[in-house]
Amino acid sequence: MRAPLFLLIGSLTISGYALYEGIALDQILIAESVRQITDKPPLLAIPFFVLSGGIMSRGAIAQRLVNVAKAVFSGIPGGLGIAAVIACMFFAAISGSRPVTDITIGGVMYRALLKAKYTESFSAGLLTSAGTLGIIIPPSIPMIVYAIFASGAQVIQVEDLFLAGIGPGFLIGGFLAVYCLFTGLLRGEKFRRSELNFKDTLIDGFWSLMLPVIILGGIYSGIFTATEAAAVSVVYSLIVEIYIHRSLTIKDLVPVIGESTVLMGSLLIILTMAVGLNDLLAELELPEKAVAWIKTHELTPTSFMLYLNAFLLVVGCFMDIMSAIMILVPLLAPMAMSYGIDPIHLGIVFIVNLELGYLTPPMGLNLFVASSLFKKSMGEMIKSVVPFLLILFVALMTITYIPTIALGPVNYLKGQPVYVPFPSAKVANDLKQSGDGKSIEGKQEGDGKANDGKANDGKANDGKANDGKDQTKPKAKSLQDLMKEQGIDTEDEEE
Repeated sequence: MRAPLFLLIGSLTISGYALYEGIALDQILIAESVRQITDKPPLLAIPFFVLSGGIMSRGAIAQRLVNVAKAVFSGIPGGLGIAAVIACMFFAAISGSRPVTDITIGGVMYRALLKAKYTESFSAGLLTSAGTLGIIIPPSIPMIVYAIFASGAQVIQVEDLFLAGIGPGFLIGGFLAVYCLFTGLLRGEKFRRSELNFKDTLIDGFWSLMLPVIILGGIYSGIFTATEAAAVSVVYSLIVEIYIHRSLTIKDLVPVIGESTVLMGSLLIILTMAVGLNDLLAELELPEKAVAWIKTHELTPTSFMLYLNAFLLVVGCFMDIMSAIMILVPLLAPMAMSYGIDPIHLGIVFIVNLELGYLTPPMGLNLFVASSLFKKSMGEMIKSVVPFLLILFVALMTITYIPTIALGPVNYLKGQPVYVPFPSAKVANDLKQSGDGKSIEGKQEGDGKANDGKANDGKANDGKANDGKDQTKPKAKSLQDLMKEQGIDTEDEEE
Protein backbone atom coordinates (compact mmCIF):
# COMPACT_ATOMS: atom_id res chain seq x y z
CA MET A 1 0.00 0.00 0.00
CA ARG A 2 1.39 3.41 -0.99
CA ALA A 3 1.64 5.91 1.86
CA PRO A 4 0.57 9.51 1.13
CA LEU A 5 3.48 11.77 0.29
CA PHE A 6 2.72 14.23 3.10
CA LEU A 7 2.84 11.34 5.59
CA LEU A 8 6.27 10.26 4.37
CA ILE A 9 7.68 13.80 4.54
CA GLY A 10 6.12 14.41 7.96
CA SER A 11 7.45 11.14 9.36
CA LEU A 12 10.93 11.92 8.07
CA THR A 13 10.80 15.37 9.68
CA ILE A 14 9.65 14.17 13.10
CA SER A 15 12.18 11.31 13.06
CA GLY A 16 14.95 13.75 12.19
CA TYR A 17 14.06 16.07 15.05
CA ALA A 18 13.79 13.15 17.48
CA LEU A 19 17.23 11.85 16.53
CA TYR A 20 18.91 15.28 16.38
CA GLU A 21 20.75 15.87 19.66
CA GLY A 22 19.71 18.96 21.55
CA ILE A 23 16.22 19.48 20.10
CA ALA A 24 13.21 18.24 22.05
CA LEU A 25 9.92 17.56 20.30
CA ASP A 26 8.19 20.22 22.37
CA GLN A 27 10.67 22.81 21.03
CA ILE A 28 9.82 22.21 17.38
CA LEU A 29 8.28 25.36 15.94
CA ILE A 30 6.89 23.96 12.68
CA ALA A 31 3.53 25.68 13.20
CA GLU A 32 5.21 29.08 13.38
CA SER A 33 7.18 28.36 10.22
CA VAL A 34 3.98 27.41 8.43
CA ARG A 35 2.36 30.62 9.62
CA GLN A 36 5.27 32.60 8.25
CA ILE A 37 4.86 30.86 4.88
CA THR A 38 1.19 31.90 4.79
CA ASP A 39 2.32 35.51 5.13
CA LYS A 40 4.05 35.31 1.75
CA PRO A 41 1.82 36.95 -0.91
CA PRO A 42 2.88 34.56 -3.73
CA LEU A 43 1.17 31.68 -1.90
CA LEU A 44 -2.20 33.35 -2.45
CA ALA A 45 -1.73 33.13 -6.21
CA ILE A 46 -1.80 29.33 -6.29
CA PRO A 47 -5.50 28.73 -5.43
CA PHE A 48 -6.57 31.47 -7.85
CA PHE A 49 -4.61 29.97 -10.76
CA VAL A 50 -5.91 26.49 -9.90
CA LEU A 51 -9.50 27.77 -9.91
CA SER A 52 -9.12 29.77 -13.14
CA GLY A 53 -7.61 26.71 -14.85
CA GLY A 54 -10.58 24.61 -13.72
CA ILE A 55 -13.03 27.17 -15.06
CA MET A 56 -11.35 27.39 -18.47
CA SER A 57 -11.07 23.61 -18.81
CA ARG A 58 -14.87 23.35 -18.45
CA GLY A 59 -15.61 26.25 -20.78
CA ALA A 60 -15.02 27.12 -24.44
CA ILE A 61 -11.75 29.05 -24.15
CA ALA A 62 -9.59 26.03 -25.01
CA GLN A 63 -11.55 25.13 -28.16
CA ARG A 64 -11.44 28.69 -29.45
CA LEU A 65 -7.69 28.89 -28.87
CA VAL A 66 -7.27 25.67 -30.86
CA ASN A 67 -9.38 27.06 -33.70
CA VAL A 68 -7.24 30.21 -33.91
CA ALA A 69 -4.02 28.14 -33.95
CA LYS A 70 -5.43 25.87 -36.66
CA ALA A 71 -6.49 28.87 -38.78
CA VAL A 72 -2.95 30.28 -38.60
CA PHE A 73 -0.87 27.12 -39.06
CA SER A 74 -3.01 24.48 -40.79
CA GLY A 75 -1.74 25.57 -44.23
CA ILE A 76 1.89 24.73 -43.29
CA PRO A 77 3.35 21.21 -43.55
CA GLY A 78 2.83 19.68 -40.14
CA GLY A 79 0.59 22.64 -39.36
CA LEU A 80 -1.90 20.71 -37.27
CA GLY A 81 0.88 19.54 -34.95
CA ILE A 82 2.27 23.09 -34.80
CA ALA A 83 -1.23 24.33 -33.97
CA ALA A 84 -1.37 21.83 -31.07
CA VAL A 85 1.94 23.12 -29.71
CA ILE A 86 0.89 26.78 -30.03
CA ALA A 87 -2.48 26.02 -28.40
CA CYS A 88 -0.68 24.37 -25.47
CA MET A 89 1.57 27.42 -25.11
CA PHE A 90 -1.36 29.84 -25.10
CA PHE A 91 -3.48 27.76 -22.78
CA ALA A 92 -0.51 27.34 -20.43
CA ALA A 93 -0.20 31.14 -20.38
CA ILE A 94 -3.77 31.52 -19.11
CA SER A 95 -4.26 28.48 -16.88
CA GLY A 96 -0.89 28.19 -15.10
CA SER A 97 -1.43 24.44 -14.77
CA ARG A 98 0.19 21.52 -16.58
CA PRO A 99 -2.54 18.87 -15.95
CA VAL A 100 -5.25 21.25 -17.15
CA THR A 101 -3.24 22.06 -20.30
CA ASP A 102 -2.56 18.38 -21.00
CA ILE A 103 -6.14 17.22 -20.57
CA THR A 104 -7.91 20.17 -22.17
CA ILE A 105 -5.82 20.65 -25.32
CA GLY A 106 -4.98 16.95 -25.63
CA GLY A 107 -8.64 15.99 -25.55
CA VAL A 108 -9.42 18.42 -28.37
CA MET A 109 -6.39 17.90 -30.66
CA TYR A 110 -5.84 14.13 -30.45
CA ARG A 111 -8.91 13.32 -32.53
CA ALA A 112 -8.04 16.05 -35.03
CA LEU A 113 -4.50 14.69 -35.52
CA LEU A 114 -5.77 11.15 -36.03
CA LYS A 115 -8.37 12.41 -38.52
CA ALA A 116 -5.54 14.07 -40.48
CA LYS A 117 -3.83 10.64 -40.74
CA TYR A 118 -1.05 11.30 -38.25
CA THR A 119 0.09 8.16 -36.44
CA GLU A 120 -1.23 7.45 -32.98
CA SER A 121 2.32 7.37 -31.62
CA PHE A 122 3.18 10.82 -33.00
CA SER A 123 -0.12 12.35 -31.91
CA ALA A 124 0.03 10.98 -28.37
CA GLY A 125 3.74 11.77 -27.93
CA LEU A 126 3.40 15.34 -29.22
CA LEU A 127 0.42 16.24 -27.05
CA THR A 128 1.90 14.57 -23.96
CA SER A 129 5.17 16.48 -24.41
CA ALA A 130 3.61 19.82 -25.34
CA GLY A 131 1.39 19.58 -22.27
CA THR A 132 4.47 20.00 -20.06
CA LEU A 133 4.76 23.60 -21.30
CA GLY A 134 2.17 24.41 -18.65
CA ILE A 135 4.88 24.58 -15.96
CA ILE A 136 7.40 26.71 -17.89
CA ILE A 137 5.16 29.22 -19.68
CA PRO A 138 4.04 31.86 -17.15
CA PRO A 139 2.01 31.99 -15.05
CA SER A 140 3.34 28.79 -13.50
CA ILE A 141 2.40 27.32 -10.13
CA PRO A 142 5.78 25.56 -9.69
CA MET A 143 7.51 28.90 -10.22
CA ILE A 144 5.50 30.38 -7.38
CA VAL A 145 6.48 27.49 -5.09
CA TYR A 146 10.14 27.84 -6.14
CA ALA A 147 10.12 31.56 -5.32
CA ILE A 148 8.77 30.78 -1.84
CA PHE A 149 11.28 28.06 -1.00
CA ALA A 150 14.35 29.60 -2.66
CA SER A 151 13.96 33.05 -1.10
CA GLY A 152 15.61 33.59 2.25
CA ALA A 153 14.09 37.09 2.57
CA GLN A 154 12.13 37.75 -0.61
CA VAL A 155 15.30 37.40 -2.65
CA ILE A 156 13.43 36.10 -5.71
CA GLN A 157 10.39 37.89 -7.09
CA VAL A 158 7.70 35.76 -8.74
CA GLU A 159 7.36 38.35 -11.50
CA ASP A 160 11.03 37.87 -12.42
CA LEU A 161 10.61 34.11 -12.60
CA PHE A 162 7.51 34.48 -14.77
CA LEU A 163 9.39 36.73 -17.17
CA ALA A 164 12.39 34.39 -17.20
CA GLY A 165 10.14 31.50 -18.26
CA ILE A 166 8.93 33.16 -21.47
CA GLY A 167 12.17 32.67 -23.46
CA PRO A 168 12.67 28.99 -22.51
CA GLY A 169 8.98 28.30 -23.10
CA PHE A 170 9.12 29.73 -26.61
CA LEU A 171 12.39 27.90 -27.26
CA ILE A 172 10.90 24.52 -26.30
CA GLY A 173 7.73 25.27 -28.25
CA GLY A 174 9.83 26.29 -31.25
CA PHE A 175 11.83 23.05 -31.15
CA LEU A 176 8.62 21.01 -31.05
CA ALA A 177 7.13 23.07 -33.89
CA VAL A 178 10.21 22.50 -36.07
CA TYR A 179 9.91 18.75 -35.45
CA CYS A 180 6.25 18.91 -36.53
CA LEU A 181 7.25 20.80 -39.68
CA PHE A 182 9.91 18.18 -40.46
CA THR A 183 7.35 15.40 -39.90
CA GLY A 184 4.86 17.10 -42.21
CA LEU A 185 7.44 17.44 -44.98
CA LEU A 186 8.30 13.74 -44.66
CA ARG A 187 4.59 12.96 -45.04
CA GLY A 188 4.55 14.86 -48.31
CA GLU A 189 2.44 17.77 -47.06
CA LYS A 190 2.55 21.00 -49.08
CA PHE A 191 1.98 24.65 -48.25
CA ARG A 192 -1.67 25.45 -48.88
CA ARG A 193 -4.47 27.81 -47.96
CA SER A 194 -5.99 27.26 -44.53
CA GLU A 195 -9.45 25.70 -44.45
CA LEU A 196 -10.58 28.04 -41.67
CA ASN A 197 -11.36 31.70 -42.19
CA PHE A 198 -8.71 33.53 -40.20
CA LYS A 199 -10.74 36.72 -39.64
CA ASP A 200 -13.83 34.93 -38.35
CA THR A 201 -11.80 32.59 -36.17
CA LEU A 202 -9.78 35.48 -34.73
CA ILE A 203 -12.96 37.37 -33.83
CA ASP A 204 -14.42 34.23 -32.26
CA GLY A 205 -11.29 33.64 -30.18
CA PHE A 206 -10.57 37.28 -29.34
CA TRP A 207 -11.54 37.08 -25.68
CA SER A 208 -9.53 33.89 -25.22
CA LEU A 209 -6.44 35.49 -26.74
CA MET A 210 -6.78 38.60 -24.60
CA LEU A 211 -6.39 36.76 -21.30
CA PRO A 212 -2.58 36.22 -21.48
CA VAL A 213 -2.23 39.78 -22.76
CA ILE A 214 -4.14 41.13 -19.76
CA ILE A 215 -2.42 38.89 -17.20
CA LEU A 216 1.19 39.25 -18.35
CA GLY A 217 0.73 42.79 -19.60
CA GLY A 218 -0.74 43.85 -16.28
CA ILE A 219 2.12 42.29 -14.33
CA TYR A 220 4.97 43.82 -16.31
CA SER A 221 3.33 47.19 -16.81
CA GLY A 222 3.07 47.46 -13.02
CA ILE A 223 -0.73 47.58 -12.93
CA PHE A 224 -0.92 44.61 -10.58
CA THR A 225 1.31 41.99 -8.98
CA ALA A 226 1.49 38.30 -9.84
CA THR A 227 -0.80 37.50 -6.91
CA GLU A 228 -3.35 40.08 -8.01
CA ALA A 229 -3.03 38.77 -11.58
CA ALA A 230 -4.16 35.35 -10.37
CA ALA A 231 -7.34 36.86 -8.94
CA VAL A 232 -7.87 38.84 -12.15
CA SER A 233 -7.62 35.61 -14.17
CA VAL A 234 -10.47 34.08 -12.14
CA VAL A 235 -12.73 37.10 -12.60
CA TYR A 236 -11.91 37.40 -16.31
CA SER A 237 -12.48 33.70 -17.03
CA LEU A 238 -15.81 33.80 -15.18
CA ILE A 239 -17.01 36.83 -17.15
CA VAL A 240 -15.90 35.39 -20.49
CA GLU A 241 -17.26 31.86 -19.96
CA ILE A 242 -20.56 32.82 -18.33
CA TYR A 243 -21.56 36.08 -20.01
CA ILE A 244 -19.69 36.19 -23.36
CA HIS A 245 -19.16 32.58 -24.49
CA ARG A 246 -22.15 31.40 -22.42
CA SER A 247 -20.52 27.99 -22.08
CA LEU A 248 -20.95 27.80 -18.29
CA THR A 249 -23.70 28.54 -15.81
CA ILE A 250 -23.51 29.38 -12.13
CA LYS A 251 -24.50 25.79 -11.30
CA ASP A 252 -21.54 24.47 -13.30
CA LEU A 253 -19.17 26.26 -10.95
CA VAL A 254 -20.02 24.05 -7.97
CA PRO A 255 -18.06 20.96 -9.17
CA VAL A 256 -15.26 23.20 -10.49
CA ILE A 257 -14.80 24.81 -7.08
CA GLY A 258 -15.00 21.41 -5.38
CA GLU A 259 -12.29 19.88 -7.58
CA SER A 260 -10.06 22.93 -7.19
CA THR A 261 -10.45 22.83 -3.40
CA VAL A 262 -9.40 19.18 -3.23
CA LEU A 263 -6.36 19.87 -5.41
CA MET A 264 -5.38 22.89 -3.33
CA GLY A 265 -5.84 20.99 -0.07
CA SER A 266 -3.52 18.20 -1.18
CA LEU A 267 -0.90 20.73 -2.26
CA LEU A 268 -1.05 22.75 0.97
CA ILE A 269 -0.66 19.77 3.27
CA ILE A 270 2.43 18.67 1.33
CA LEU A 271 3.74 22.24 1.53
CA THR A 272 3.18 22.26 5.30
CA MET A 273 5.18 19.07 5.81
CA ALA A 274 7.92 20.32 3.48
CA VAL A 275 8.27 23.51 5.55
CA GLY A 276 8.96 21.38 8.61
CA LEU A 277 11.55 19.34 6.74
CA ASN A 278 13.27 22.51 5.52
CA ASP A 279 13.42 23.79 9.11
CA LEU A 280 15.14 20.55 10.11
CA LEU A 281 17.66 20.95 7.29
CA ALA A 282 18.37 24.49 8.49
CA GLU A 283 18.87 23.31 12.09
CA LEU A 284 21.30 20.64 10.87
CA GLU A 285 23.02 23.30 8.72
CA LEU A 286 22.89 20.93 5.77
CA PRO A 287 22.82 23.71 3.13
CA GLU A 288 26.05 25.18 4.53
CA LYS A 289 27.64 21.73 4.84
CA ALA A 290 26.58 20.87 1.30
CA VAL A 291 28.21 24.05 -0.01
CA ALA A 292 31.40 23.28 1.92
CA TRP A 293 31.41 19.71 0.59
CA ILE A 294 30.89 20.71 -3.02
CA LYS A 295 33.75 23.22 -2.74
CA THR A 296 36.13 20.39 -1.87
CA HIS A 297 35.60 19.04 -5.40
CA GLU A 298 37.38 20.68 -8.30
CA LEU A 299 34.22 21.53 -10.24
CA THR A 300 33.73 24.37 -12.66
CA PRO A 301 30.33 26.03 -13.16
CA THR A 302 30.01 24.03 -16.40
CA SER A 303 30.63 20.66 -14.78
CA PHE A 304 28.52 21.57 -11.74
CA MET A 305 25.49 22.34 -13.91
CA LEU A 306 26.07 19.14 -15.88
CA TYR A 307 26.02 17.07 -12.69
CA LEU A 308 23.03 19.06 -11.41
CA ASN A 309 21.08 18.36 -14.59
CA ALA A 310 21.86 14.64 -14.35
CA PHE A 311 20.78 14.59 -10.72
CA LEU A 312 17.53 16.44 -11.37
CA LEU A 313 16.67 14.22 -14.33
CA VAL A 314 16.94 11.21 -12.02
CA VAL A 315 14.94 12.98 -9.31
CA GLY A 316 12.22 13.79 -11.86
CA CYS A 317 11.77 10.07 -12.49
CA PHE A 318 10.83 9.41 -8.87
CA MET A 319 9.43 12.65 -7.37
CA ASP A 320 6.69 15.03 -8.41
CA ILE A 321 7.80 18.57 -9.14
CA MET A 322 6.23 20.21 -6.07
CA SER A 323 7.89 17.83 -3.62
CA ALA A 324 11.23 18.12 -5.42
CA ILE A 325 11.13 21.92 -5.28
CA MET A 326 10.13 22.06 -1.61
CA ILE A 327 12.75 19.55 -0.48
CA LEU A 328 15.72 20.09 -2.80
CA VAL A 329 15.75 23.81 -3.60
CA PRO A 330 16.93 24.92 -0.11
CA LEU A 331 19.87 22.53 -0.50
CA LEU A 332 20.77 23.14 -4.13
CA ALA A 333 20.31 26.92 -4.31
CA PRO A 334 23.31 27.75 -2.04
CA MET A 335 25.48 25.28 -3.99
CA ALA A 336 24.58 26.88 -7.31
CA MET A 337 25.15 30.40 -6.00
CA SER A 338 28.62 29.41 -4.80
CA TYR A 339 29.41 28.82 -8.49
CA GLY A 340 27.95 32.13 -9.59
CA ILE A 341 24.69 30.67 -10.96
CA ASP A 342 21.89 33.24 -10.86
CA PRO A 343 19.02 31.94 -8.65
CA ILE A 344 16.44 32.88 -11.29
CA HIS A 345 18.37 30.98 -13.96
CA LEU A 346 18.66 28.06 -11.55
CA GLY A 347 14.89 28.09 -11.05
CA ILE A 348 14.24 27.83 -14.78
CA VAL A 349 16.79 25.03 -15.19
CA PHE A 350 15.28 23.27 -12.18
CA ILE A 351 11.75 23.43 -13.61
CA VAL A 352 12.75 22.39 -17.15
CA ASN A 353 14.59 19.36 -15.72
CA LEU A 354 11.55 18.30 -13.76
CA GLU A 355 9.42 19.01 -16.84
CA LEU A 356 11.26 16.11 -18.48
CA GLY A 357 10.52 14.07 -15.37
CA TYR A 358 6.83 14.26 -16.26
CA LEU A 359 7.63 12.14 -19.32
CA THR A 360 9.86 9.50 -17.74
CA PRO A 361 8.83 6.35 -15.84
CA PRO A 362 8.12 5.27 -13.19
CA MET A 363 6.62 8.52 -11.79
CA GLY A 364 5.99 10.42 -15.03
CA LEU A 365 2.63 11.99 -14.26
CA ASN A 366 2.03 13.07 -17.86
CA LEU A 367 2.44 9.46 -18.96
CA PHE A 368 -0.32 8.32 -16.58
CA VAL A 369 -2.64 11.15 -17.58
CA ALA A 370 -2.03 10.59 -21.30
CA SER A 371 -2.35 6.82 -20.98
CA SER A 372 -5.83 7.28 -19.55
CA LEU A 373 -6.77 10.14 -21.90
CA PHE A 374 -5.62 8.44 -25.12
CA LYS A 375 -6.44 4.91 -23.96
CA LYS A 376 -2.88 3.63 -24.47
CA SER A 377 -0.74 1.29 -22.40
CA MET A 378 2.20 2.71 -20.47
CA GLY A 379 4.60 0.90 -22.78
CA GLU A 380 3.05 2.54 -25.84
CA MET A 381 3.14 5.96 -24.21
CA ILE A 382 6.81 5.62 -23.25
CA LYS A 383 7.74 4.71 -26.83
CA SER A 384 5.71 7.63 -28.21
CA VAL A 385 7.51 10.28 -26.12
CA VAL A 386 11.11 9.09 -26.75
CA PRO A 387 11.80 11.40 -29.76
CA PHE A 388 10.23 14.33 -27.92
CA LEU A 389 12.34 13.63 -24.83
CA LEU A 390 15.44 13.99 -26.99
CA ILE A 391 14.16 17.34 -28.29
CA LEU A 392 13.44 18.56 -24.76
CA PHE A 393 16.88 17.43 -23.62
CA VAL A 394 18.53 19.52 -26.34
CA ALA A 395 16.40 22.48 -25.23
CA LEU A 396 17.43 21.87 -21.61
CA MET A 397 21.14 21.98 -22.45
CA THR A 398 20.62 25.15 -24.49
CA ILE A 399 18.77 26.87 -21.64
CA THR A 400 21.36 25.71 -19.09
CA TYR A 401 24.44 27.05 -20.84
CA ILE A 402 22.94 30.16 -22.46
CA PRO A 403 21.56 32.10 -19.46
CA THR A 404 20.50 35.00 -21.70
CA ILE A 405 17.50 32.97 -22.88
CA ALA A 406 16.02 33.18 -19.38
CA LEU A 407 17.71 36.25 -17.87
CA GLY A 408 17.77 38.53 -20.91
CA PRO A 409 14.13 39.73 -20.63
CA VAL A 410 14.49 40.17 -16.86
CA ASN A 411 17.60 42.31 -17.24
CA TYR A 412 16.03 44.32 -20.06
CA LEU A 413 13.15 45.45 -17.85
CA LYS A 414 15.63 46.34 -15.10
CA GLY A 415 17.74 48.41 -17.47
CA GLN A 416 20.67 45.99 -17.27
CA PRO A 417 22.64 44.37 -20.14
CA VAL A 418 20.50 41.81 -21.96
CA TYR A 419 23.41 39.47 -22.66
CA VAL A 420 24.29 37.33 -19.65
CA PRO A 421 27.40 35.12 -20.05
CA PHE A 422 27.58 31.73 -18.39
CA PRO A 423 29.74 31.97 -15.22
CA SER A 424 33.37 31.15 -15.87
CA ALA A 425 35.65 29.04 -13.68
CA LYS A 426 37.38 32.26 -12.60
CA VAL A 427 34.09 33.59 -11.15
CA ALA A 428 33.62 30.39 -9.15
CA ASN A 429 37.21 30.53 -7.88
CA ASP A 430 36.81 34.16 -6.85
CA LEU A 431 33.66 33.28 -4.90
CA LYS A 432 35.39 30.34 -3.29
CA GLN A 433 38.44 32.40 -2.32
CA SER A 434 36.17 35.13 -0.98
CA GLY A 435 34.46 32.65 1.33
CA ASP A 436 37.73 30.98 2.36
CA GLY A 437 39.37 34.37 2.94
CA LYS A 438 36.67 35.36 5.37
CA SER A 439 37.09 32.09 7.24
CA ILE A 440 40.89 32.48 7.42
CA GLU A 441 40.58 36.11 8.50
CA GLY A 442 38.21 35.14 11.30
CA LYS A 443 40.47 32.32 12.39
CA GLN A 444 43.56 34.58 12.44
CA GLU A 445 41.70 37.21 14.41
CA GLY A 446 40.66 34.61 16.98
CA ASP A 447 44.21 33.25 17.22
CA GLY A 448 45.58 36.76 17.70
CA LYS A 449 43.27 37.38 20.61
CA ALA A 450 44.19 34.07 22.18
CA ASN A 451 47.90 34.82 21.86
CA ASP A 452 47.47 38.29 23.35
CA GLY A 453 45.66 36.80 26.30
CA LYS A 454 48.38 34.26 26.79
CA ALA A 455 51.12 36.90 26.67
CA ASN A 456 49.39 39.14 29.19
CA ASP A 457 48.24 36.56 31.67
CA GLY A 458 50.82 33.86 31.11
CA LYS A 459 48.01 31.37 31.24
CA ALA A 460 46.59 29.10 28.58
CA ASN A 461 43.09 30.21 27.71
CA ASP A 462 42.55 27.57 25.09
CA GLY A 463 40.27 25.55 27.31
CA LYS A 464 37.88 28.41 27.85
CA ALA A 465 38.15 29.64 24.32
CA ASN A 466 37.46 26.27 22.79
CA ASP A 467 34.95 24.90 25.26
CA GLY A 468 31.76 24.94 23.24
CA LYS A 469 29.60 22.71 25.38
CA ASP A 470 27.82 25.56 27.09
CA GLN A 471 27.77 27.88 24.11
CA THR A 472 24.57 28.56 22.23
CA LYS A 473 24.40 26.89 18.82
CA PRO A 474 24.74 29.52 16.08
CA LYS A 475 21.58 30.23 14.19
CA ALA A 476 21.31 28.63 10.74
CA LYS A 477 22.03 31.08 7.96
CA SER A 478 19.31 32.19 5.59
CA LEU A 479 19.68 31.95 1.82
CA GLN A 480 20.22 35.70 1.66
CA ASP A 481 23.05 35.48 4.22
CA LEU A 482 24.69 32.78 2.13
CA MET A 483 24.47 34.97 -0.96
CA LYS A 484 26.12 37.87 0.87
CA GLU A 485 28.77 35.54 2.28
CA GLN A 486 29.66 34.44 -1.24
CA GLY A 487 29.97 38.06 -2.36
CA ILE A 488 26.79 38.02 -4.46
CA ASP A 489 24.84 41.28 -4.49
CA THR A 490 21.19 40.81 -3.53
CA GLU A 491 19.97 44.38 -3.76
CA ASP A 492 18.39 43.92 -7.18
CA GLU A 493 16.49 40.83 -6.13
CA GLU A 494 15.23 42.45 -2.97
CA GLU A 495 13.93 45.43 -4.85
